Amino acid sequence: MAVKIRLKRMGAKKKPFYRIVVADSRSPRDGRFIEEIGYYNPVVEPKVVKIDEESAIKWLNNGAKPTDTVNVLFKNNGIYDKREESK
Repeated sequence: MAVKIRLKRMGAKKKPFYRIVVADSRSPRDGRFIEEIGYYNPVVEPKVVKIDEESAIKWLNNGAKPTDTVNVLFKNNGIYDKREESK
């Protein structure tokens, strides 16, 4: 099973809000997911990003592939640095 860490769109029209979820790559964008590990709100200023670091590192170590956008969010929030420290 190919597992991805990706964004699930929530919120109203023109006011997006995203949840960062771990899902099977075959499931639809807003469909079934395995675990929710955070959220991202690009509408407010400053942009709000909350990530459960332990869960994110656990899934990355288990082979989950983040999408491009989630990859940038992880880099900006230091998830990869904390992952290297824990090794």
